[in-house]
Amino acid sequence: MRDTVSQDLYEILGVSRDADGDEIKKAYRRLARQLHPDVNPDPATQDKFKDVSRAYEVLSDPEKRRMYDLGGDPLSGAGAGFGGAGAGFSFTDIMDAFFGGAGGGATGGSRGPRPRVRRGQDALIRLEVELAEAAFGTTHELKVDTAVLCTVCHGDGAAPGSKPVTCETCQGRGEVFHVQRSFLGEIRTMRPCAACRGFGTIIPDPCRECSGDGRVRSRRSLTVKIPAGVDTGTRVQLSEQGEVGPGGGPAGDLYVEIHVADHTVFTRRGNDLTCVVTIPMTAAALGTTIDLPTLEADVVSTDGPADPGLETSVALDIRAGTQSGALLTLGGRGVPALRGSGRGDLVVQVVVETPTRLDDRQEELLRELAAVRDEESPDGQVHHESKSVFGWLRDAFNPR
Repeated sequence: MRDTVSQDLYEILGVSRDADGDEIKKAYRRLARQLHPDVNPDPATQDKFKDVSRAYEVLSDPEKRRMYDLGGDPLSGAGAGFGGAGAGFSFTDIMDAFFGGAGGGATGGSRGPRPRVRRGQDALIRLEVELAEAAFGTTHELKVDTAVLCTVCHGDGAAPGSKPVTCETCQGRGEVFHVQRSFLGEIRTMRPCAACRGFGTIIPDPCRECSGDGRVRSRRSLTVKIPAGVDTGTRVQLSEQGEVGPGGGPAGDLYVEIHVADHTVFTRRGNDLTCVVTIPMTAAALGTTIDLPTLEADVVSTDGPADPGLETSVALDIRAGTQSGALLTLGGRGVPALRGSGRGDLVVQVVVETPTRLDDRQEELLRELAAVRDEESPDGQVHHESKSVFGWLRDAFNPR
């Protein structure tokens, strides 16, 4: 086995004698990527990799480098070299060479302790609203059960009069070395400290109210404003009204997901509303006017006295000769747009009702009418396709 120390370690790494630690680390990473056995298994290349690793072990350690610069042997008594039990280079240094140096190690930078104070999670609740509330907007009082800031310790997790102390096991680093022997020698990796769970500090006297978490669960009331035009699936965001984070960290957001309840009269299709009006056949033949309630009527019944300017009904004119299945459109009587201006339409489908029971006089009059119209024995009209009630609606909302 070659004596690496008898060679010029600076020359092996390709750096000058006054190179700083960053230059030495960069040189090692560059060479390790080229010479590592997993990349280049050639025996001669493996010997070079061992030389580079020994050179890095010495020059990256300020004490060993000082001894080497004074002419001493910094590896004396430390083992035979790369494969010896005392080689002592960090496996994370090799990982740094391949993955950018985030792993830490004996000579590399550590990740450090993880913070106790972290942002809380977002929360989601579902709220059912009436169709009129979704259309015109409303406010709702909500009861939410989330984590809130502990009022006893104010988030730091320690009982009053005490405070967190530095972990003696990891000396506040939050990480400890784990040494494992392998054919490569001693492989050292960094692991979160089990004593402090990676925080770097220990709370010797936790707050009795929150058990050291800095937060407790509590039910509280919130007022949420539902904008006009929302629909089922719309989510309203309440910033910083979610779960308070561990250690009293900032709260996440609360999302209120809207579900619109079915209406007894109107059906919503996007921003349009649909309904069905049934009229007798005489009204369809002669024409009529119907007082049709609007969605605003629900607002009045919910909120109290009517606003003088609020139209709770609208006159629907049905022309003489209107056929069953006819669609009448009232513009601007639908749902307001959630983002933007304007409203959808109200589409009314007319269904003509045929009487099923007639008294003698009614039957006599209908027979006279049939005779006058020469319809006593009609042949009927055969069509290629007959649209159902739903077919008319489908065509109205999906024009070709």
